[in-house]
Amino acid sequence: MLKSNPGDSTSRNMIGQGTVIKGDIESKGDLRIDGHLIGTIKSTGKIVVGATGSVEGELFCKQADISGKVDANLVADELTLLKSTAVFSGDLITAKLSIETGAIFSGKCQMKNAGENLTRQNEKKESKP
Repeated sequence: MLKSNPGDSTSRNMIGQGTVIKGDIESKGDLRIDGHLIGTIKSTGKIVVGATGSVEGELFCKQADISGKVDANLVADELTLLKSTAVFSGDLITAKLSIETGAIFSGKCQMKNAGENLTRQNEKKESKP
């Protein structure tokens, strides 16, 4: 039998279609957005923006999977996927990037080495006076 440690479990959170949230979100798990979010999202997991989802603000995560509209700066430690229906406007920092045919990308992209914890580096920069 598999033993689970409550500290090891990751949550899966969802913002449903038709829901609008204004504010910042911090999560130790994955997050799926099918509604509209205005603010900053910090996740140690994966952020998925569904085809009906939209985000305005900033995203910090391990992986990002974008199918909807994102008008934000994005920092992903590992991988960013822009699906064919994605409309992305903003600056992007990631280790790996995949853009499907049909996706719209407007902004700057900076590639970093895989394994670098980009979100932590960015948090350290923000905390300096």
